[in-house]
Amino acid sequence: MTATPTGRRIKWQSVSTVLSAAILIGAEVFGAAFAGGWALANLFGLGNYGEYVLTALFFLAGVVVMAAFIRNGMRVEPFVAAD
Repeated sequence: MTATPTGRRIKWQSVSTVLSAAILIGAEVFGAAFAGGWALANLFGLGNYGEYVLTALFFLAGVVVMAAFIRNGMRVEPFVAAD
């Protein structure tokens, strides 16, 4: 039984496009997470610990959003191509 390797190459333009968009959108998502945690904690008078909890929750939601964005971006712009 001989395994023949399939010819696959990385499409660097697609990788660059998706990662560049992820950096841009990630800055906005995580900036909004920190600002939202601070704003809601102050609005409801939750104090420092409430701010930390809300910021952490929004940060985790941002991680989920970014993972979904990159996964969908890889579907639209495949990172590898068969030779």
